[in-house]
This record gives sequence, C-alpha cells and structure tokens, in this order.
Amino acid sequence: MLKEILKYLKEKEEKRIPYFVPKQWIPEGYDGWVEEINGKCSVRPYEFFSKVIESVLERAREGIDYSLPLSKIEGKEDRDWIKRSTMYISLPRMTTSYNHKGFGRFEPIDIFGYKESGTFLKMIAILFYLKKFKVNVLYLLPVSQSSEIFKKGEVGSPYAVKDPLKIEAVYHDPLLEDFEVDDEFKAFVEACHVLGIRVVLDFIPRTAARDSNLILKHPEWFYWIKIEELQGYGPPRIPGKGFKIPEKEDIPYIYSLESVKKHLSKFTKSPKEIDPQKWENFTKNVKEDDFLRELVEVFGVITPPGFSDWINDPQPAWDDVTFLRLFLDHPKEASRYVRGDQPPYVLFDVIKASKFPGEIPNEELWRYLESVIPHYQRKFGIDGVRLDMGHALPKELERRIINKARSEDPAFVFIAEELQMENDAKAKESGYDAIIGNSWWALPRIPEQAYTFYQNMAPRLVIP
Repeated sequence: MLKEILKYLKEKEEKRIPYFVPKQWIPEGYDGWVEEINGKCSVRPYEFFSKVIESVLERAREGIDYSLPLSKIEGKEDRDWIKRSTMYISLPRMTTSYNHKGFGRFEPIDIFGYKESGTFLKMIAILFYLKKFKVNVLYLLPVSQSSEIFKKGEVGSPYAVKDPLKIEAVYHDPLLEDFEVDDEFKAFVEACHVLGIRVVLDFIPRTAARDSNLILKHPEWFYWIKIEELQGYGPPRIPGKGFKIPEKEDIPYIYSLESVKKHLSKFTKSPKEIDPQKWENFTKNVKEDDFLRELVEVFGVITPPGFSDWINDPQPAWDDVTFLRLFLDHPKEASRYVRGDQPPYVLFDVIKASKFPGEIPNEELWRYLESVIPHYQRKFGIDGVRLDMGHALPKELERRIINKARSEDPAFVFIAEELQMENDAKAKESGYDAIIGNSWWALPRIPEQAYTFYQNMAPRLVIP
C-alpha cells in the first residue's frame, strides 16, 4: 500500500498554495523544494510526502511483506522486544496537527482544503524525527471510529468507540483523495515496520459509545434506562465505606441502601424486548451514523453513562460511554439481593466483572470481543495492544482475548492497564507483558521519589 500511495503522490499535479510544516518534519538529506520562514518550512505537499515515503522505501528489503507484524518479518516468536523498547505514545489527530496554511488560527480543515488535524499520512512524515530519539514502538491511543454525540470537549474522546472494526475517518488526508482511511493506516504501519518501529493500539473491550453501531444488531449487549431517568443519573453514594473497590462483604450493605434500590429502578429492558416488531421496523429504517435520537423518541429508553467501579469515586459519570453487558445474569454475589424481575443494571460490582462475575456469559458478545484484535492483526499487521479496563474483565474472557491474539502471532504483546506497581507479577500471570504503572503520575508530583523509583522499584518489576 505504501508503494501505491507513493505512485499516486508522484503523479499528482502540485498545488500552488504553500503547505507549511514544522522544521523537525524535514528529514536529513531532503532534496525537495523548501523555504524556511520564521522556523516554519514551506514545501510542495505532494513532493514532500512522496520524498519522505521514498526515503522510507529506500530502507526496505526486497521481497519482504512489511504489512505483516514485525516479529513475523524477523522470524521471531518471543515477546521480549517490549523490554528493549523506547515507546512513544501518540494521539495521531493531535501529534501531527499543524497550521499548514501558515497564518491565522488552527482549523481542522483549512480554507485551502488542507487537513490541519493529524492524519496517518502526516504520521509517516514524523517517523524519521522519532527515530532520532531511538523510538522503536509507537503506541497509538484509539484509532477506531468514535462517536459524535455526548462528546467530551469540542472533538470528543477517542475512547468513545462507535465501531471497533472501523478506522476513524477523521484520519483520512484530503491529499490522498482516491484512498480510504484503511489504506492510509496500512501504509503507515508498513512505513513503521520498514523503519523497525512496532505499532501498538488501544483496545476497548469493556465499554462502547452510547450510540455504538452494535446496538442495532445486538441491543441485548447493552444496559438501558428510561429516558426520564437520564437527568441526574450517576453512581449512588455509599455512606460509611469511603473510596474503595467493593469487597464481597460490602455487597449486602450496598444492596440494602435505598439509594441503590432507587438506582436499580431506573433500568429497563432493551428496546427489542419492549416491542420486538417495532424494533424490527425501526432497524430497517435508520442509519448507523445517527439513530440514537430516534430510538429515544420511539422507545423512551437510552443507554446509560458509565462510571467508575470504585465506591464513592468523586469523578462524574462518563457521559460519552456505556458498559457492555458481559453476563446475561446478575453478579452471583448480588443475585439474592435483587428482585427476580430486575432488568439488567450497572453497579460497581457489575462493572468489576473480574471480581463479581455472573454465571451465564454473554457468549455471542465474548466471541465478538475476542475477534476484534485478530481483525487488526490480519488486516493491518499490528504488533500489540494495551487492554483498556482489562482489570474489570472476567478472567475467562481476558484469557480468551489474549490467547486468540497470540494464536495469530506468538510475539504479540499485551500491556495491562494496571496502575499499581506491586501488581506486576499478577499481571504477568494473567498473560501481560508490561503494565502502565503509576510512574507517569507519581514522578512529576513527587520528584524526590524519582531516585527511589529508578533505583529500587523499577529493577524489581518482573515485567516493564
């Protein structure tokens, strides 16, 4: 795909309008037209990107398929590469955002049609710059299609995943008008592999966007509340328990509270269960891009916002995401405390399905979740993932997700969202190769502990 994009760029008639890029994007030995103005470089965009890609392909070996995971290219099956990695974490729409018109304010797409927010094409352009810092792993925050409703801020969170199997269209670069965003992501991964850089993605198996495309085919995979209960919806307060993850001995007290009983009363059945015929008619006449408003109008229900699995967490509800229903029954520990006709609901124990599982797995959903990573492995050749909220997944589902990916590529790395350093051995036992840890949070706030971390704690970790 990288060669196809190069051919396309070289055949395009050059634009007359200047295209500004940071000086750092200009690779060493660049022989294209460039004019530096106040630290910014004006280039001819088609020439610039074609010469960058040519420089990448000059380093490619003949007969090698760089769309494969790098470990398959190297003929290796061990996962120790993560221990030798220098990792750069990127949200591509931000990392390569730039005012390419050279004046005025930043615009996602400017008056000349240039995409000023980040794209995969522009990510290729910064690879040589990253190589100067010995970067050999690029970890990308979610690049799947994200939702346009209940957005956090102006552009929204990439963690509000609308469709796990689709690449976010915003990463398409208008300079490549004849290509799809999937093609551009393939080319980016190929370029990374040519330069010896692995690509790691974020995978979000516990939550989904409130208007996830999956709703139309599988409303039973989600939780539902009456629309009149949305105002003020959030986790019930649990007096006397402080800020903590619930233990089994807390369950009787939690479910005895009136605030919890009121919370449970907000939930209802899925719209398909409410009226199967009306649901069938509804799904025939709506589009994936915008159906939630009409769903609310027709059925009077909506997917509820997510919230933390910690009791009395001060953070507000997560308005842009909702939880996936991993079990078809209630948590085993709580089943005796809820009514027999209680609709599926979300509470701290339900969220923490690793600790409070049900007894009837939502098998169809589990099979879907374990298929997502292999989709990206086969189609794009990614090298690893960070598993978002893996700590809240049922152990069996977590195991299946990891094993399924490793059956495709034994060298495929999993990074755990484990913030407690002392849980490194536990994460390794669960199949992870690295943890996020808390050094990113602690060191800037407690600089005097940096020496202790690097000299004492880090060397003792069984995984990085």
